[in-house]
Amino acid sequence: MIELDGAAGEGGGQILRSSLALSMCTGQPFTLMRIRAGRAKPGLMRQHLTCVQAAAAVCAAEVGGAELNSQTLSFRPGPVQAGSYSFNVGTAGSCTLVLQTVWPALLMAQAPSRLKLSGGTHNPMAPPFHFLARSYAPLLEGLGARSELQLRRLGFYPAGGGEIEATLWPADGALQPFDLIERGASLEAFAECYTPGLARSVGRRELEQLGSELGWAAEQLREGACRQNVGPGNVLMATLKHGRVCEVFSAFGERGLGAEAVAATLVREVRAYEASEAALGPYLADQWALPLALAVWQSGKAAGYTCTELTPHALTNFEVIAKFLPVEFKQGGTGSAFSVNLAPTGSVRVRTDPPQPGP
Repeated sequence: MIELDGAAGEGGGQILRSSLALSMCTGQPFTLMRIRAGRAKPGLMRQHLTCVQAAAAVCAAEVGGAELNSQTLSFRPGPVQAGSYSFNVGTAGSCTLVLQTVWPALLMAQAPSRLKLSGGTHNPMAPPFHFLARSYAPLLEGLGARSELQLRRLGFYPAGGGEIEATLWPADGALQPFDLIERGASLEAFAECYTPGLARSVGRRELEQLGSELGWAAEQLREGACRQNVGPGNVLMATLKHGRVCEVFSAFGERGLGAEAVAATLVREVRAYEASEAALGPYLADQWALPLALAVWQSGKAAGYTCTELTPHALTNFEVIAKFLPVEFKQGGTGSAFSVNLAPTGSVRVRTDPPQPGP
């Protein structure tokens, strides 16, 4: 039984989500105490509880403490089962984080899985759908795991109501890690804005401000087509596509925050990325660590990547991953270019479960 402290490091929900994902992938049970102790409202909120329930459904786990506001959880996984699943956060809480929790385990199943997720699709403290589709999923495909994501309806705080559908194919054999040291040549850069329930002028002002500050042409500034019946909501996103990686940065509007301020926030993130030659931005550097570590563990091969920043969130994630996998993280660099290298430290072991029926 692996014992984890939810107050360690950054002290947020990522400790829970990574623990659930790695427990399913490796078959190791865990106990997590002081859940989200670093937050103003500690314990399991609705979206965290949905992550637990989703993980339990995917592997028929024995779970203790799975209730709202609980600060202690025990999780004993069973075999991962491919299938058709539907998970509803029930609030505007992020359904993309629910998807990321079960995604790694379903890559190790015996058949494809189809998922329908409801809740928030574009949240300030979570990866938006477009980040998963354009940045995260292509890298997973590079490891050998194909997926197909569809955005059925946008969901913003506080109304929620968003819908995502995903089809996840298991990897053909062990995941294969690869180095991601350079981002490659710049292929495309564009911005888009979604403003359901708001005046279209809000989005236009954000796009015009961003275009002016970054020197982007009119054809790089796009108004997104909204698929949401409830609102309001506002997200401004910048997509930077390179030969080896695609980065998506986002900024969210809120009451009392002017369109120009939203654009300025996004401009700062884009400029910080462009000022570095590292492959990954700070968010992708964090989220890429877990699937890459799984590939290193399964294959017994070392791999690494460069990034613009190593956040406390990422460093905490590294520590959690090392609790479950015989993988060592080594970090180096300063300023706007850091390196992360992963190496196996134990024997290669791939979880194998009895074949399960497909969806």
